[in-house]
This record gives sequence, C-alpha cells and structure tokens, in this order.
Amino acid sequence: MGRVSNLYLFFYNSAQAIGWAIALFRISVDFLSTKSVNGAYASAGELICILQKLAFIEVLHGAIGIVPSGFLFPLLQWAGRTHFLLAIVRGIDEVQELPAVFITFVAWCFIEIIRYPFYALSCVGNCPSFLTYLRYTVFIVIYPAGVAGEMWTMYKSLQVIKDKHIYADYFASIPFSYYTFVKAVLICYPFLWLQLYLYLFKQRRSKLRPHNEKEKKRK
Repeated sequence: MGRVSNLYLFFYNSAQAIGWAIALFRISVDFLSTKSVNGAYASAGELICILQKLAFIEVLHGAIGIVPSGFLFPLLQWAGRTHFLLAIVRGIDEVQELPAVFITFVAWCFIEIIRYPFYALSCVGNCPSFLTYLRYTVFIVIYPAGVAGEMWTMYKSLQVIKDKHIYADYFASIPFSYYTFVKAVLICYPFLWLQLYLYLFKQRRSKLRPHNEKEKKRK
C-alpha cells in the first residue's frame, strides 16, 4: 500500500505542478502581450480556481494518513486561500483587475511550481538537493509578497462589499455582516500568517541544517 500511495501522490503532485506552471505561463503571456498587470484573473483565474478546489484532496490525504501533515493545518490553509479566491476575487468583479491580484497569483504560482515538484519527487525518493533548497528558501521573499497582495485585494474589496451588500443573504441570520467578517479577517491575517512564516523558518532549519553540517565536515 505504501508503494501504491507514493505512486498516487507522485501523479497528483505532478498534475498540480503542471497546472500551476500553465497558470504562470498564461499570466506571463498576457503580461508580455498587453504590458499590463490587469489581466491576471482573466488569463488564469478560472484555472487557478480549479486547482485550488482540487487541493482539498490534500486535506483528505492528511485525514486518512497517507501524508504526515494531519488535516487541521492543511484545512485552515485551504479554507483561507479558497475564501480569498472564490468569495473575494471570483465573486467581486471590481477587484479582478487590481495589480494586487496579479501579485498574489504570481506569488502563488512560483510557490506551487516549486512545492509540488518537491513533493512529487520526494514521494519517489528522487528529489534533488537544489529543489529542496528552493522549497525551503524561496518562501522567504515570495510569501510576504503573496500575503501583501491578498490583504491589499481584501482591503480594496471592503467598499464594494459595503456598498453592494455582498453575500448579505448568507449572513442574514448571523449577528454580523460579511463586511465585518472581512474586516476581522484582515485584522487577524498578519498574526495567522506570521505563525505560518515562523513555522516555515523552523522547517527550513531542520531540513537544510543537516546538509550544511555534512558540507562543513567534508571541508
């Protein structure tokens, strides 16, 4: 079963890597042809929505134990990104052409075209050291850029949400509005993201330090 699950995970992560590479290609082609950052959603938004929906499978991977991450942390990450993508970007036309969406999508694409190949090759025990280094290094710059793009997009959406009473029907039986909910998310976002960011630094030390120590011994 271990061999079968590793093969399945290899194909799943490879498919996600290809999908995110296509998304980045589409965004790049649109940017180069139009010299504008306004077309990120139009060029790749629907594909990114599909890839993000499919990523719920990763929560199930943790729940059934075929990956060691558990399900709670992946669920929270998936829910946060999915809310931003489907409820804010896809659901509010006025924010789709913001430069912040371009920044966010490009950051996501770069992270995922490194993360998914890393997972895929790790499943078959053939992950090169440079990919491991990129997996635990690129986030240092890319994650803050992505989070800044997400927060900027949500902030710009607030006035539209307030003026158009967006999702008011869904919040009718709740003692607060969607506008208030997004404001609360914006307040909590930096603190929740910081925990993830520091956790990734901890992972980086544990994953890269043994390699560095071996190199020192060889010298």
